Amino acid sequence: MKQEHKDRIRQFLSQHISVAGLADDEDIFKKGLVNSLFAMQLVLFVENEFNRDVPDVDLKLANFCSVDAIAKYIGS
Repeated sequence: MKQEHKDRIRQFLSQHISVAGLADDEDIFKKGLVNSLFAMQLVLFVENEFNRDVPDVDLKLANFCSVDAIAKYIGS
C-alpha cells in the first residue's frame, strides 16, 4: 500500500467525517462514522481520484471499510 494513497484517502474522508484519532485499520462503518450512502461516495472517489473502474463484483464494504482496505483495493 502506498502512503500517498492513504494520505489522499484520509484527506477525502476528513472532508466528510472526523478522522482525528482514526487508525488506518478501523472500520468507519462499524464505528458509525458513515452510512451506506457514503459508500457510494467512496466508490466515486476511488473511480475519479485513482482513475479506476469499480465493477459491481467489487462493491463490497470489505473493500471500502477503512483507509487500509481502500488503499489495498486501489493497489490490487
